[in-house]
Amino acid sequence: MRSDREVPRLDADRSGLAGLATEPPADFAVRVLRRTGVPREIYDTYVRLDTAVGGLFVAASPQAVTGAALDTGGLTATRFEELHRARTHRSAVRSARPFPGVTTALRTGRARRLPVDLSPLGPADRAVLEAVRAVPAGQLRPVGWLAREAAVAPELVVGALARNPAAVLVPCHRVTYDNGTPCDAGHLPEVGDALRAAEGIDLLRVAELHRRGVVFLGSDTTRIYCHPTCAHARRITPPHQVPFSTAREAGRAGYRACKSCRPVAV
Repeated sequence: MRSDREVPRLDADRSGLAGLATEPPADFAVRVLRRTGVPREIYDTYVRLDTAVGGLFVAASPQAVTGAALDTGGLTATRFEELHRARTHRSAVRSARPFPGVTTALRTGRARRLPVDLSPLGPADRAVLEAVRAVPAGQLRPVGWLAREAAVAPELVVGALARNPAAVLVPCHRVTYDNGTPCDAGHLPEVGDALRAAEGIDLLRVAELHRRGVVFLGSDTTRIYCHPTCAHARRITPPHQVPFSTAREAGRAGYRACKSCRPVAV
């Protein structure tokens, strides 16, 4: 829900507390707004939570997460508030209580069911980011896969990833280019690598497969091929792994696409 109504500024209150021996509680501003009768529906609240790569600011309305950004690039709370208001037209007020489910989603990497408001984006961007949300933790999917899942042109995918308003919670670090190299459109490569490593993705193995031109792995026992990070592919023992550069190559060899990771059949 958007609103252009102004939430009363609390700068004066904050400056008046500057000389106190202790810092005000994190939810001080929220308490003031509540006591002055400002409707909760017209502003968002946010918290800063720890992740494998540093702090993550997470804002939410009463209904859904409305934004998330890493502080790895020196992002401050004040700047996060400014950027959030510019994008959503809603004030973000610091709180001590995260939106329900956010902490668990960050701990487990499973944020698919977490309500995330992508409504400020265009339909193509929303479709791509919803497809990203379907990629399981610890796995990677290529741009072409996202294009198919989102029913958009492949050239629109990378731009949508760069406009992701909910870093980490919409896991764009799980996306690669079609040749298997990471597609870190919304953050620095080292940030993406750290997020992938935290999910147990073997970065050296991914790099080695890319060096060898391997895009898919098949099993010579099941005659099924997968994305290399698919849970089924990880269970293929080395003697039974069959590498493929394209889905077409796998198909010509008599292999079927995995029904779980659903490689693009081109």
